[in-house]
Amino acid sequence: MADLNNNVFTLNTYTAVVRDGTVGIAGWNSLWIGGGSGTVLGSRVDRIGISIDTATAMVRGPLSRDTAAHAGHGNTTDAWFGGGYNPSGNSTRVDRLIFLADLDTAVTKGPLSFVRYSLGAHGNTTDAWFGGGYSGPAPGFRSIVDRIIFASDSATAAAKGPLAIARYGNAAHGNTTDAWFGNGRANPSTYLSSVDRVIFASDSATAVTKGPLSSNRYLLAAHGNTTDAWYVAGYDPTYNIPTTTVDRIIFASDTATAVVKGGLTISAYNRAGGGTTTDAWYAGGYQAANVWPEPFMGVRRSTVDRIIFASDTAAAVAKGPLSGARYNARAN
Repeated sequence: MADLNNNVFTLNTYTAVVRDGTVGIAGWNSLWIGGGSGTVLGSRVDRIGISIDTATAMVRGPLSRDTAAHAGHGNTTDAWFGGGYNPSGNSTRVDRLIFLADLDTAVTKGPLSFVRYSLGAHGNTTDAWFGGGYSGPAPGFRSIVDRIIFASDSATAAAKGPLAIARYGNAAHGNTTDAWFGNGRANPSTYLSSVDRVIFASDSATAVTKGPLSSNRYLLAAHGNTTDAWYVAGYDPTYNIPTTTVDRIIFASDTATAVVKGGLTISAYNRAGGGTTTDAWYAGGYQAANVWPEPFMGVRRSTVDRIIFASDTAAAVAKGPLSGARYNARAN
């Protein structure tokens, strides 16, 4: 793999830290955190009960294999975890977790049309769109968008019209008609604040550029409701630090710059997130210590932060924790 210096650490070092991670999916009054790297196995699934979010998350699952830096989306009954990285290599695999049988091993579905990790995903009750990501050889930045149809999820995902800019380390959220893929890294020296909007009804077209967010950063997380999306945390390459930043995009005015809201309780990147129409939970993450650019000076976290949308100018409240520390999150 090429050695691409990003002024923080090389891409080889990046893969050692960033491709390991978790994904959060909300449904059935709970948030499922699947996969990742840390003090827990990369196939573990944690379930956070939304009504009892101060308790330690319950161990469920597992996924069909250890995986990290994947993406996910679900509906009211099931969750689909797609793509990612495994010690055997990058993956197109899709795992389906049935909420009512969440102690069972997830069932392998899919696959995606193209191997990649560090991507984002969002969808509606019938389909999910997986966009962006990284796969070698260099430059490896991807704009591809794959659509999974839940009713026929054993078929290979259909490739759809690309994002406007190839990116990885992006996050995604949307409503029932559109998905917004935000931020990320576009090449070895470019970090994005832009947001691409995919319209589900015309998903063969190139995504339309919206946004931007308030700052360039990547490896962030996102969740929201039907009217707004909150993009949180991430890595800020300008200052070489992880952040507590929370940006809110209003879908009805998505060409405006996102508005900064109340911060998270820890500065971290690669967090997992999900929630309901009223609240969002952001879990885990990688938190740097005092010295950069050495990424291994940081620590993994089991922290869970809750944002209440109706009072999003206040600082997030700490909840959780997860059953063990883990990192590399993105949210749906």
